[in-house]
Amino acid sequence: MKHPLAEQFDGAAQILAEIDSRVPDTRDYRAETRATIDTYHPKRLQLVVAEIIDETATTKTFRLEGLDQLELPPFLAGQYVNVFIDGTSRPYAISSAPVQLDRYDLTVRRVPGGRVSNLLIDTAQVGQVLTTTGPMGTFHHNPLFHGNHVVFLAGGSGVAPAMSMIREIVDRDPDRTFHLIYGSRQASDVIFRAELDELAAQHPGITVDHVIAEPDADWTGATGFLTADTIKALVGGLDGRMVYVCGPQALYPYALEQLTALGHPRKRIRFEANGAPSDPTAQPHWPTAVDPAGEVTVTVGDASFRTPRNRPLLDALEDKGIRPEAACRSGECSLCRVRIVKGEVHTAEEAKLRLSDDRFGYTHSCVAYPISDVEIDL
Repeated sequence: MKHPLAEQFDGAAQILAEIDSRVPDTRDYRAETRATIDTYHPKRLQLVVAEIIDETATTKTFRLEGLDQLELPPFLAGQYVNVFIDGTSRPYAISSAPVQLDRYDLTVRRVPGGRVSNLLIDTAQVGQVLTTTGPMGTFHHNPLFHGNHVVFLAGGSGVAPAMSMIREIVDRDPDRTFHLIYGSRQASDVIFRAELDELAAQHPGITVDHVIAEPDADWTGATGFLTADTIKALVGGLDGRMVYVCGPQALYPYALEQLTALGHPRKRIRFEANGAPSDPTAQPHWPTAVDPAGEVTVTVGDASFRTPRNRPLLDALEDKGIRPEAACRSGECSLCRVRIVKGEVHTAEEAKLRLSDDRFGYTHSCVAYPISDVEIDL
């Protein structure tokens, strides 16, 4: 029916006729948008182990390709994927270059007693299909904020994101200088040693220095730990350059102490999230006179179980087959966020909580420890 106001405007009849002649738009824009998002930011990927590369006696690189796709979602050098296996998951940095989207290389070092690292290194086979998240993480180079001249302090398998960043420089040849100081216990522990040394020799913007804590008699490079004196001797003045740090947890407070001693500002230091604290009771806000090994009851809906206070809530839930969404397992990404309905938890310093979380009872279960009997809402 014609609108009653149409006759009061010149040309209204022609406009209404044009509207009536249009073919209705039946596109499903929501579905198209969802498909685009899933292409670049998938919740899950099915990846097949195409090759297993022995890096050192304790380290392997697993080359993963898409099970049903030729090109994988893009990522930024330094990001990781979360690997789901054996009822749990672990994040592993992608060590391949971002330009090579036909594969992701995950470099895994054996962790003594490590549930997932040992399982992958000892049992994973070519042809095996692994479920992962899409690429994620904030530990990557941002030229706007970080500048084009950076320093990277790595320890052990913490060299994996550095390797991706170096390979990106080689492939894309950006105007960027990259100085890697890589600490290892022994020379035989150095991951990617031949490739790192070759790339440093071929590209003037890339500098690689190895620091060996327990050197053999024939080692001629730097020795000991990544002390302030060693950093200064190898790098010279940091001059406000962004410094990345990735490695075992013990490296982080130590590196911060050494860099601070050099007068380097905290805002120019970036640490990769790297797991829950090895000893939550060492943190100053752990309640006194509380036995960390003592057991408490955790209730989720109709299910209740006992768990030690010093076991992260996320691990305790997974032990009982309750699996919240998780990724970084370091308190950063917030995917494992839960609400504490009753009881008290110790939330580790690693948790990147929102300002409102404490008020409404939310915490990150990967770095939260039940101090008393608790009831949680997933």
